Amino acid sequence: MGVNGKIEEEQLLLHDTLSSSSSDESTHLLKRTGTTWTAVAHIITGVIGAGVLSLSWSVAQLGWIGGPLAMVLFAATTIVSTQLISDFYRYPHPHFGPARCPSYMQAVHLYLGEKWKYVCGVFVQQNLCGSGIVYTITAATSIRAIRRSSCYHEGGEQATCSDGLSLYILLFGAIQIIVSQIPNFHNMAWLSVIAAIMSFAYSFIGFGLGFAKVIENGTIQGSITGVPASNMANKIWLSFQAIGDIAFAYPYSVILLEIQDTLKSPPAQHYTMKKASLIAIFSTTIFYLCCGCFGYAAFGNNTPGNLLSGFDFFQPYWLIDFANVCIILHLVGGYQIYSQPVFAGVERWYNKKYPNSEFGKSLKVPLVPTIELNPFRLCFRTAYVMCTTGIAMLFPYFNQVLGVSGALGFWPMVIYFPVEMYCVQNNIVPWTRKWLLLKTFSFVCFLVAVAGVIGSLQGLISAMFS
Repeated sequence: MGVNGKIEEEQLLLHDTLSSSSSDESTHLLKRTGTTWTAVAHIITGVIGAGVLSLSWSVAQLGWIGGPLAMVLFAATTIVSTQLISDFYRYPHPHFGPARCPSYMQAVHLYLGEKWKYVCGVFVQQNLCGSGIVYTITAATSIRAIRRSSCYHEGGEQATCSDGLSLYILLFGAIQIIVSQIPNFHNMAWLSVIAAIMSFAYSFIGFGLGFAKVIENGTIQGSITGVPASNMANKIWLSFQAIGDIAFAYPYSVILLEIQDTLKSPPAQHYTMKKASLIAIFSTTIFYLCCGCFGYAAFGNNTPGNLLSGFDFFQPYWLIDFANVCIILHLVGGYQIYSQPVFAGVERWYNKKYPNSEFGKSLKVPLVPTIELNPFRLCFRTAYVMCTTGIAMLFPYFNQVLGVSGALGFWPMVIYFPVEMYCVQNNIVPWTRKWLLLKTFSFVCFLVAVAGVIGSLQGLISAMFS
């Protein structure tokens, strides 16, 4: 095949992609009713989750200067990333006109080509599935905390109330099998609003309890260098793991375009999304700093991996229980925020591969005609939830799994692909000052991500064999 033939083939492939996006536009246009505030709710649901509970521990490892500074830097990096990605939603092709990019992978495909789409797909699935696994572990930890609180309340502080996580992981998985039947993002704005309210509720409680503990102690604990370690190597590993935990707490790049695809226009979706991102990140950063810093100030060198677990004997018991209920309700929605893109991608592939399959068509439920059941959706989503539940049972290590998941996805999803797509979109010439600045920024973030992965993997291995 000659050069012209190859170009024509690539243009036809691109035309198919853009045509499917255009037809999808007309099909779902009326369903796009999202606003700035629904986008903020989706973002907060996706961002404030398991990560916020580990921030006190992260600040404890990095100290009074390194901890807050790391959170501010990750917040700034996330703002830069989201501002870039928001502009990728519309792909202005000179022959076929503008088309929507309703998913991160599709944007990478259109801007960088099919090869990078598959590379991106590996990191997308790792990020989405990893978040689901971490959320499962976190929710199970909160369910267990409620059970322990009740046990201590009835039997006193000397009661034996320790038990494993497996039963609670299975319980959360059973709940997700039911909730996962929500068709798509467009149908779950109500769930995100509830989850966002819950996230603010338990963040306020965590902040309030930390503040109350500081008042009770009469002093601010902690130090500039953080928790001392037995040797320098352990200090470095724990600091790297803390970086991985903070990396998990912020970015939502992998689901940004799916959220943006729910927004109505006018105004143009990228304007609304940028505004929503700034509001959400500013709000979450304030909460993160309050929870992380007051938690460290309250517990000092004894800061727990999960902030709320440090208040086992706090009175009143019901306040801790309420906070854990809020966490569970929030993570029910948070799990869906990160799972719906996986569901949508697989179901699009199946419908394209087998367009006439009865297995992929919705059927009315006998005796309940208002409810439709899709056999493929039911089977695949159930299997997916079972897989994340099984992995969570195998690796129930909160801080370590959270750090690995956050650090692995941070650089490629938040930095590398957005920077590369920005260079293509704006025709940035190599070796110019702007190109060198972007590449330096990307490389520095790569080194940070590598440190987080190494530290978190070392912590995970140590936890497994300890």
